Amino acid sequence: MLHNIWDKKESTKQVKCVHTDAKKYLVGNMLTVGKTYEVKNETDEFIFVIDNSGHIGGYYKTYFEQV
Repeated sequence: MLHNIWDKKESTKQVKCVHTDAKKYLVGNMLTVGKTYEVKNETDEFIFVIDNSGHIGGYYKTYFEQV
């Protein structure tokens, strides 16, 4: 269960949130446009960051650009 230790893991890179326009989910509650987040894990479709709640959240890569 590696996802339980992602918050203690060293960040791989940083990304900047460029928009929170989601069709289906409330992303604006957990991400702030213009804020930089540290990437804890990444897949082909998702980026896992510590969001505004202080917990790990998985978001589509389209919300971010690499810093």
